[in-house]
Amino acid sequence: MESNEIRDQITIEDENGQTKDYSVEALFDMEDHSYALLSSNEDTILMRVEEEEDGQNLIGITDENERDAILHAYEIAVDANPAD
Repeated sequence: MESNEIRDQITIEDENGQTKDYSVEALFDMEDHSYALLSSNEDTILMRVEEEEDGQNLIGITDENERDAILHAYEIAVDANPAD
């Protein structure tokens, strides 16, 4: 992907009501869950995608061990199948 190509954008509202725009870097499934890897100018976050009656919601992952394990597995998968 070229650096000037526009990615899907999403706005996240935190627990304090502050909003921040993110680019969707990746969507992937792992261990019966779906995840979204999102990035902004300041940071990159991982969120779980939950199916609800009214659509999909993003849920923050607060367990550091869970987050680290998912990111590690994702990195292994990307390294094994690099994009062109």
